[in-house]
Amino acid sequence: SKISVVHCFYFRGGAELLFDGVKKHQVTLPGQPEPWDIRNLLKWIRQNLLKERPELFMQGESVRPGILVLINDADWELMGELDYKLQDQDNVLFISTLHGG
Repeated sequence: SKISVVHCFYFRGGAELLFDGVKKHQVTLPGQPEPWDIRNLLKWIRQNLLKERPELFMQGESVRPGILVLINDADWELMGELDYKLQDQDNVLFISTLHGG
């Protein structure tokens, strides 16, 4: 299997509240035959990092509307969204643009 790689995931704009208030997670993903893509990453985050109310972070297999995803400071929509293949040392930032009123 492929060597596991280290990634940093950041949660901002209130999204960190679903992750025990932790804004930065440095994670070594387990090695697997296929490269990690964002789709598999989101499943992994849901199972391993998310602490509460997954419906506020995910909808189906993607992030819910209102959560901005940046990969190395670029909008994930420019990178292929769920199909983007993670590279070693990628930084993935999740920013909630939804604010309670």
